[in-house]
Amino acid sequence: MGNFSASKKLVLDYFNELEEATSDTVEEILTKYTTANYLWRGVYPFRKINNQTDVAREFWQPLKKSLIRMQRRQDIFIAGNNENDDEEWVMSMGHFMGNFESDWLGIRATGKMINLRYAEFNCIEDGKISQTGLFVDIIGFMQQVGINPLPPDTGNYFVYPGPKNHDGLLFEDADAEKSQKTLDLVNKMVNDLSELNETGSMDCPPELLARTWSENMIWYGPGGIGASYTIPSYQKQHQLPFRNNLKDKKFNGHVCRFSEGNFACFFGWPNLTNTPIGGFLGLPGGDVCADMQVVDVYRREGDKLEENWVLIDIPYWLKQQGVDILERTVNITNPKLK
Repeated sequence: MGNFSASKKLVLDYFNELEEATSDTVEEILTKYTTANYLWRGVYPFRKINNQTDVAREFWQPLKKSLIRMQRRQDIFIAGNNENDDEEWVMSMGHFMGNFESDWLGIRATGKMINLRYAEFNCIEDGKISQTGLFVDIIGFMQQVGINPLPPDTGNYFVYPGPKNHDGLLFEDADAEKSQKTLDLVNKMVNDLSELNETGSMDCPPELLARTWSENMIWYGPGGIGASYTIPSYQKQHQLPFRNNLKDKKFNGHVCRFSEGNFACFFGWPNLTNTPIGGFLGLPGGDVCADMQVVDVYRREGDKLEENWVLIDIPYWLKQQGVDILERTVNITNPKLK
């Protein structure tokens, strides 16, 4: 755990200039703050992009044209060394907020205020950003405009709040001992579940969760699943449908995993591989093995995890199984684009 003030300042300066940029100047800002071999990872339909020009053209320009006067409203901002290889990363989580004035990804504009939930990971090397992982909740965005491409959520999706204690913006470096305690707790939780998966069990005893989770845990899941409060509700509304209705679950590791203070985060590419056997998301099984890109952001309080914000690239997971929810949405709700 080192001194991250320079990396935090770099990313905050980048965010500020990006927010002020027009669609015409976004590429200039990207070029200023990122390395020549910049690698950008995003959710479907964006996926991997290897240069600033295409990142600007494919992601930032359309989004800024659609969400007028877009603001980045951060709830959590932390930095740390990647546990895998000691790279330095900065993570920001919150919402992009603006007026939805023109269509985005074929989703019809409403002319009204909207929030796009995000988690962004930036790797810093030699004073520049060398990698970005930027995950947004497209299904949650669709639900805000009255479109739900999936059966009803088992949990409840809404515009999620930040940490209960409003202490997630760590612009100053946190105590290293506190940070390590958080990472150790997250790793214990991950190891518990990995060991359970290796047994082939489709269940999970609540006492296993209670080893690392508060009984009043809050799990803020992606649109299509929703949020749950308390261990019993979380198990009923997400964990058991996930465990009971997916087989061949394999953990593939993370691109980065780190902590700062009471917070920790990770993302993978992919984190998980699994096969639906029917029931998950209210959909039938197809016996197609598919990858899941997942983001987890945690808040620790004392010796337990209290809050967990999760993004899953569900559109990509479904795309691998032959269902393109974006294309289907355009065909049904916005046929003028076809």
